[in-house]
Amino acid sequence: MAEFDLRFSSSSQADTASYKLLELPPDLYKAIENAPEGSQPPIFTIKGASDEDAVLCTADKTYTVRSVVLSNSVLVVTRDPKDMEVDDSGEPAEDVAIRDRVNEVIELVPSVPRLHRLNGLLRGREYDEGHEDEEMLSEDEDGNPRKRQRFTYEDARTKIQASDAELDRGLRDRRVLILKGELRPIAPSYLTTILELLLTNLVSLSLPYTDAPVTPLLVALEDEHDIRRDVARQVMTWFGKIEEGKVGQTWEMDADAVVREVGLGILRSHRDEPVPEKEFLMQWRKAVGDTFEERVSLTLLSGNYLASTNPLADPPVLLLTYYPSAALPVEPSARFAELFVARPRWKADEITPFLSDIAVDSKERDKLLLKHARAITDAEGIWYTARAKYNA
Repeated sequence: MAEFDLRFSSSSQADTASYKLLELPPDLYKAIENAPEGSQPPIFTIKGASDEDAVLCTADKTYTVRSVVLSNSVLVVTRDPKDMEVDDSGEPAEDVAIRDRVNEVIELVPSVPRLHRLNGLLRGREYDEGHEDEEMLSEDEDGNPRKRQRFTYEDARTKIQASDAELDRGLRDRRVLILKGELRPIAPSYLTTILELLLTNLVSLSLPYTDAPVTPLLVALEDEHDIRRDVARQVMTWFGKIEEGKVGQTWEMDADAVVREVGLGILRSHRDEPVPEKEFLMQWRKAVGDTFEERVSLTLLSGNYLASTNPLADPPVLLLTYYPSAALPVEPSARFAELFVARPRWKADEITPFLSDIAVDSKERDKLLLKHARAITDAEGIWYTARAKYNA
């Protein structure tokens, strides 16, 4: 076994507290180890403002960065670059220098992307019918109107604690248009209108929804309804795939996604006034047309509504209320508080859709349920109730 003389570095004072140990999760370690020789290694980015907890982002994942105190100190040792002495045999001296002492290690824990800031950053930038090209105005400190500063995709990459893939998915899920680099969330009512027009034109033009030519649809929406082609195209990519075909680009529509969004468009008007299930389903089927009415199902809207029974009706009537999980707090304890104020007890299949966006996977979701809810069993099965007492 080789022996080395251990001593303090000649730059030990300058090196103090300059080293950090980062423990890599297995997937990141493998990504680095398996990178082809000569290729660009994986890029990791630390994101976070001064008032935020730092996260580490890869190309497609986000990790919470946290410090773990070590029970024993770890010495960081290297060859001293300032001292390359030669011993009597003419070989470099086998000395190593203590550069720093480390008492903690940085640990990376898989995390959901911090996309909630998008809601505030995009407020007031909505793209709506009849107001598409209006200048967005805000007020200065004196209350005078001024042109609002553009918020671009690059701004979002800088400010949002998420990987690029997660950010792209978040913008897509929030139905945010990218117009000349600027981010503009499309108004839900306008989005519903575009989708209904696409469904109508597929039928009127006798186009198959699994392989529809893109150009005729774009032309029809622009010429007959003044919907910009770049807007219509982005909407089509949200709800399907555009690919190169033999005679130009074709659109393979995700029928369930379109039917779901049309259903949400109808349900949004029932946030305060519940709608009978039968009436809602009738409106929904009518909106999507005969071709797609068989796809209408409340399971498509999981995590976006509460169901209750009107006890005064005979027979009892099931009522639906718009209750989107996206509008709930992102902090787990606050999320559970809101849920148990809305309803004192939940079945597992009812509550889990409202937790999917705050848990990395089902294992973490089950941990959250164990921490914030209590499971009870009765003749109807297992119910979850609050561990803490919440006041409505």
